[in-house]
Amino acid sequence: MQKYILFTGGLLLLSIGYACKPEIKETGATLKYFDLKEFFKTDSIRLAKLAPSIKKTVTHNGESETKTVKIANWGQEFGLFTSSDINKPAWKDSYAVQENADSLVYTAKFPELKTRELVIRKVNGQVSRVYILNKVHNLLYNSTEKLIYEPGKYYLIEKDQKVKVMGENDYLIKGEFN
Repeated sequence: MQKYILFTGGLLLLSIGYACKPEIKETGATLKYFDLKEFFKTDSIRLAKLAPSIKKTVTHNGESETKTVKIANWGQEFGLFTSSDINKPAWKDSYAVQENADSLVYTAKFPELKTRELVIRKVNGQVSRVYILNKVHNLLYNSTEKLIYEPGKYYLIEKDQKVKVMGENDYLIKGEFN
């Protein structure tokens, strides 16, 4: 349980750091890519009203714990998803866009971009799945995050990190809607 609290606290700090940055809408710029922040903001409000029970499994380096919980702050719960927003003015030409009848695929053109891939799947015009692949690689730290959200079904956060001094850590958070 202590590992769960430490990991959740780390996610909270990461989310707060991104929340302090000004929104692109404040700059008056138009969005070039899918509005990930707005999608999760709207869905967080919807879920707060519904207050569903979530079967939440947290796994750290192979040790798992599962509980049924009510999420008090969906915006915080989706923090890693919203922090993967690619609509920053400096990145307006940094992603290749592939648009199909049922999906939008954004692929990073440059290796230094954290969000490497963003896939939005739609059914009848409604988002049915969000997939995000984030990678950070430098001399001291390597991290890979896979984020999946299927509204009304589940969300998944899978993170592998290797820190030179501290070693390797693998995390998995899965929340299933009841």
